[in-house]
Amino acid sequence: MSPASPQHWLVKQEPEKYSWEQFLKDKKTTWDGVRNYQARNNLRAMKKGDLVFFYRSVTEPAVVGLSVVTRSAYPDPTATEGDWSAVDLKPIKTLGQPVPLSLVKTTKTLADMPLIRQSRLSVMPVSPTAYGEILKLSLTQP
Repeated sequence: MSPASPQHWLVKQEPEKYSWEQFLKDKKTTWDGVRNYQARNNLRAMKKGDLVFFYRSVTEPAVVGLSVVTRSAYPDPTATEGDWSAVDLKPIKTLGQPVPLSLVKTTKTLADMPLIRQSRLSVMPVSPTAYGEILKLSLTQP
């Protein structure tokens, strides 16, 4: 993989706080408010052009959409103390069908995803293999 190739990520959100549908209406968002060091470091590793799955947590947990990083990490404007980061995202498309957590858990090629191993992590990397598998399971063209 060349250094210019986009990386893949997954961000989690409770639909009651910020839904995929609201993200589509807004046409862009600042991904801020992350207060976990590992998730923050993942935000800092995101680069403009990286592809990001949107995962709906809690209620019917599933990967539901695909977005792109439009602005790399910068200081989180909501942080009143500490060293926190944010990125800007833009939705690309709704997946052909949601990929529920139950399916992720039973798909061998997704067994090592942080989504399963570190279920409370809100921002995580997605391997190229897992990215392709989620697109396939969602019936979505890259």
